[in-house]
Amino acid sequence: MASCSCLRLENVIFSSTFRKPGQTSANGSVLLSSPISSFSLLSSSSALFSPILKTSHSLSSSLSVKASSSTAIAEPEGIKINSVPTKPIEGQKTGTSGLRKKVKVFTEENYLANWIQALFNSLPPEDYKNGVLVLGGDGRYFNREASQTIIKIAAGNGVGKILVGKEGIMSTPAVSAVIRKRKANGGFIMSASHNPGGPEYDWGIKFNYNSGQPAPESITDKIYGNTLSISEIKMADIPDADLSSLGVTEYGNFSVEVVDPVSDYLELMENVFDLELIKSLLSRSDFRFVFDAMHAVTGAYAKPIFVDKLGASPDSISNGVPLEDFGHGHPDPNLTYAKDLVNIMYGENGPDFGAASDGDGDRNMILGRGFFVTPSDSVAIIAANAQEAIPYFMSGPKGLARSMPTSGALDRVAEKLNLPFFEVPTGWKFFGNLMDAGKLSICGEESFGTGSDHIREKDGIWAVLAWLSIIAYRNKDKKPGEKLVSVADVAKEHWETFGRNFFSRYDYEECESEGANKMIQNLRDIVSKSKPGDNYGNYTLQFADDFTYTDPVDGSVVSKQGVRFVFTDGSRIIFRLSGTGSAGATVRIYIEQYEPDVSKHEMDAQVALKPLIDLALSVSKLKDFTGRDKPTVIT
Repeated sequence: MASCSCLRLENVIFSSTFRKPGQTSANGSVLLSSPISSFSLLSSSSALFSPILKTSHSLSSSLSVKASSSTAIAEPEGIKINSVPTKPIEGQKTGTSGLRKKVKVFTEENYLANWIQALFNSLPPEDYKNGVLVLGGDGRYFNREASQTIIKIAAGNGVGKILVGKEGIMSTPAVSAVIRKRKANGGFIMSASHNPGGPEYDWGIKFNYNSGQPAPESITDKIYGNTLSISEIKMADIPDADLSSLGVTEYGNFSVEVVDPVSDYLELMENVFDLELIKSLLSRSDFRFVFDAMHAVTGAYAKPIFVDKLGASPDSISNGVPLEDFGHGHPDPNLTYAKDLVNIMYGENGPDFGAASDGDGDRNMILGRGFFVTPSDSVAIIAANAQEAIPYFMSGPKGLARSMPTSGALDRVAEKLNLPFFEVPTGWKFFGNLMDAGKLSICGEESFGTGSDHIREKDGIWAVLAWLSIIAYRNKDKKPGEKLVSVADVAKEHWETFGRNFFSRYDYEECESEGANKMIQNLRDIVSKSKPGDNYGNYTLQFADDFTYTDPVDGSVVSKQGVRFVFTDGSRIIFRLSGTGSAGATVRIYIEQYEPDVSKHEMDAQVALKPLIDLALSVSKLKDFTGRDKPTVIT
């Protein structure tokens, strides 16, 4: 039977029907749980929304944990702990950003529970026993059920308290911020990031450690090892936690505190940026701002931050209500999946500034009127302007870093500012060690991730505020009627100073894994036989390798991180298989060419890069190995 609930928003009634995953209606269509309504997502300080009846969503952890044959093992004060027999499940090795699979996989018997228990089996007891863990997610389908499973297993393993965002909502950057502010032992993030959500699509889980950073490979490798030998799940016999209201619920010596997902994060932004300076820009009649939350988690943050705090118009926020299936969209802020925003920004008399964020709020896209800022340029421009425009960096950045596939634009800023610079593998966890060692302030990835050491995750809203700070600083003395310095002006001025790194990425999503792996192996064979001076068309090889990284802090080594062909003119071609999808393989090709000549900076990137793109496709024999003749996404 489906259970019904009503939620009242002032004088408006919304009715919601909840069904088990995959349950269909009479006409055969799949029914989702209700949208994560905006009443429950906005900061608790907002007076606009007033939930009066909690949701009686009764999909319990029995969805994914079979407890019928469980036995009681230990009984701490007020809690009965059951030992649930289980068996290892194949395929639970984490990728660069946790474990991601289709929802149907996670709802299989004990699938999620096995991984969560394996995590606790992998941590030293002092890292969680009687400690505090944070729990949050992007609002996607299955987060509600997963929250209850995670809470009960945490209690069963001796955790003292879970801090969970209201309705299970908390962006990835906010989880990192809360871990750091509340001095928690770590936290769970329920998200498949920029991948689609819904019963037929993706779900994911990852664990962040006590400085807010994603768990290192030393831990994720242990988790995987323990998934191969797990035999029991420790499950507390407690009721489902009510996540609809702020406050603390105690279960013996274990407690669940439901917190406002926005307040700690907003407080941090107030300490990083001059919000009054940004407010002076957004309140100008001659400046128009738009933000596309893509029906993802930043919809919970957009109104409290951009509208309530900074004075932006309420209609500047589009797709601002988080939905369990992201409104049937793909919450990836790029030129393909954020097409509605792109059309607005490139339309006649478009807004001055546009931005979007992804499913869990850690990625961003920045646009000016008729102008796209590549992620590689974005982090470089932020770094070049940070000291004068952002109070947090008033003493100057400590160091800069980028992921290996990201263009060399940031390298040139580091060189000019005489700052330490680091090139790391793809995966934000590699920046964390550098930050904790005081070596790194600003960093970024070409995959629309930008951030700093204010937390230990990339941060979509931080990047938007950083850009708004730069534009506001450049225009702080402009009088009404004077031409404003635009996003395009800032980017072109940067190119004049540092040169332009033309950059593009071709994504071939959901390729057959066998063919994709054979393609990469063939490239490795070519690399093994290559030598400096080899000619590739009009390009002369400087070196070719499969990127290996030695962490300068702890000495750990990571290999096979991407096949690189670097040419004597600074041009690069890079090939990687992505580990962030839930099915098949995503082949990524990165193409870069440095251009110091100002007269050529206005060229279209695809035109400027065409010779290198053709070379990349020829060398890789991509079509032969994968059968694909065009990319899914070009950025």
